[in-house]
Amino acid sequence: MDALKQGADALFILLGAVMVLAMHAGFAFLELGTVRRKNQVNALVKILADFSVSTLAYFLVGYTVAYGTHFFVGADQLALKSGYDLVKFFFLLTFAAAIPAIVSGGIAERARFWPQLMATAVIVGLVYPLFEGVVWNQHYGVQAWLKEITGAEFHDFAGSVVVHAVGGWIALGAVVLLGARSNRYRKDGAISAHPPSSIPFLALGAWILAVGWFGFNVMSAQTLDKISGLVAVNSLMAMVGGTLAALVMGKNDPGFLHNGPLAGLVAVCAGSDVMHPLGALVVGALAGVIFVYMFTLTQNRWKIDDVLGVWPLHGLCGTWGGVAAGIFGGQALGGIGGVSLTAQLIGTALGVVWALAGGFAVYGALKFFVGLRMSQEEEFDGADLSIHNITASPERETNW
Repeated sequence: MDALKQGADALFILLGAVMVLAMHAGFAFLELGTVRRKNQVNALVKILADFSVSTLAYFLVGYTVAYGTHFFVGADQLALKSGYDLVKFFFLLTFAAAIPAIVSGGIAERARFWPQLMATAVIVGLVYPLFEGVVWNQHYGVQAWLKEITGAEFHDFAGSVVVHAVGGWIALGAVVLLGARSNRYRKDGAISAHPPSSIPFLALGAWILAVGWFGFNVMSAQTLDKISGLVAVNSLMAMVGGTLAALVMGKNDPGFLHNGPLAGLVAVCAGSDVMHPLGALVVGALAGVIFVYMFTLTQNRWKIDDVLGVWPLHGLCGTWGGVAAGIFGGQALGGIGGVSLTAQLIGTALGVVWALAGGFAVYGALKFFVGLRMSQEEEFDGADLSIHNITASPERETNW
C-alpha cells in the first residue's frame, strides 16, 4: 500500500510539474505577442534559455539552499530515493524558473542576452530559494516567530508572494536600472506608443498560462490525499473575476483583457485553499483593477517602461494576494480560518523587501561590471537580428 501511495503521489506531482512546465510556453508567447516584431525571436529564445539555466542553478545550488537536499551522490543512491522525492524537485524547479520568466517580460526589447542569463543563475540559485526556504521549509525560525506573535504562520499555499511578488519586485529593480526603451518617452513629454505586435499570440500565451495555472495551484497540495477541489474552484473564480474587471477597467482593450485572468490567478495563489469561492471572485476582481490601473499609471505617469507590466501583474497583484489570504481566508468572510492578517502583512512585506533588495543588488552589480543594455544601434535593429541573426519572418527566403 505504501508503494502504491508513493507511486500515485509521484504521478500526481509529475503531472503538476508538466503543467507548470507548459506555462513557460505561455510566458514565451505572451511576451512574443506583446513586443514589437523585431524582438519576437528573442522572446522565445530567452524563456527557453532561462529555463535551462534555472534548472542547472536550482539543481546545483538552489534546491539545497531551500530544502537542504542535494544530488551529489551516486546514481545508485539516487535510485534508492522514492520517485516522489526526485519528481518533487522537478515540480519546485518549475516554480523557481518562473522568476526569470517574469523578469524577462519587464526588461524586454533592450536587455543584453548573456547578462540576463547570469542574473538568472544568481536569482534562482540564491535569491529566490533563500525566501522559499523561509516560507515553505521553516528556515531561520521566521515562521515560528510569526506564529508566536500572531497565532499563525505566514500562509502562501501556491506562491502569490513566494513566486509572483518576489518575481515582480525583482523585475522592478531590473527595469529601473535598465531604463526605458529608446524614444519611449521623448524630451517634449510625448509618449511613443509601442502596441502589441500580435494579439493572437498574446492571447495564446495568456490561455496557456491560465490552463497551466490549475497545475500550479491545485497540485501545490503535492500529495494526492491533500488535493482540494476548493483550490480548483477558487482559482476558477479568481480567474473570472480578474478577466471581467480588466475588461471593464481596460475599456475592452484585448491586452488588458487577456492579462486580467492572470492577475486574478496571481492573487488567489496564496489563499486558494482557505477562501470561499465568492471571496476568491472578489480577490481576483480587485487584482484585475490593480493591474489595469497600475499598468496605466506606471507607463504613462511614472514613465517606468515595464514592457509586459510584470510589476503590476506579478509584483503588486502577488502582494495583494498575500494580504488577501489574511482577509478572505478568515472565517468572518466565509473562509476556513487558521490565518492571521498580521502574519500575512509581515510575511508579504518581508518578501517584497527581500525581492526589491535582491533585484537591485543583482542587476546593479551586472550593470556596473558587465553592462545590462544593448547599444542604441542594436536596439534599433532589434534583438532578433542583433543577438540571434534572424527575424521571426525573414523577408528574403532562399529558393532552391
